[in-house]
Amino acid sequence: MWAFTMMFFQIYRYLKCDNIDYEKYRIPCEPVENDVFVQPYYDSPTDGEDIALNIHLNLITNAKRYIYIHTPYLVIGDDLRNALALAAKNGVDVRITVPHIPDKKYVFQITRHNYHDLIKAGVKIYEYTLGFIHSKLIVVDDEIGMCGTVNMDFRSYFHHFECGVLIYNSSVIKDMYEDQMAVFEMSHLVSIDESKNVNIIVKIVRGILNLFAPLL
Repeated sequence: MWAFTMMFFQIYRYLKCDNIDYEKYRIPCEPVENDVFVQPYYDSPTDGEDIALNIHLNLITNAKRYIYIHTPYLVIGDDLRNALALAAKNGVDVRITVPHIPDKKYVFQITRHNYHDLIKAGVKIYEYTLGFIHSKLIVVDDEIGMCGTVNMDFRSYFHHFECGVLIYNSSVIKDMYEDQMAVFEMSHLVSIDESKNVNIIVKIVRGILNLFAPLL
């Protein structure tokens, strides 16, 4: 809790330029003894560090058996695209769930623009058919869980203040995994033919929109 409180005050101080006595907002808490490790993180467009992007890249490249991802948007650059493709080619079960019903249609077209190369490399892409999926959830190898505010898009990686938490050695990871599996059952697995057989006009529109992806 204290880590996230400090994150908030860092943003507040940046916007208001006020000096804050952080300590008076610290809430006493009792220590808990267990082997669970929770690692909060914070990313800011003002610090010169691409923390959220690097965490995603690290989770993808270090996955050994599987990595399952929920994200509302899949607007990514070559670094993430290549990491996801390489993980799948190395035998990692890479699955990404995005919405079938979007909130922003132009962003959804860019998301779908990324399907073919990833599916061709062996990545499984699901579209959640019951509505919009807004969770930002990653589970890796039954060992690491991650949730937070970070979408897989340029805005989250480079333009927004974001935060999240990495969870290790916790039963929560099993719950996150089971949630992922339940969502797969309610989702449509996109085939290679679906990603390839796209109307030429739609392809052109997606290609043009993708040029503006870093701004969206």
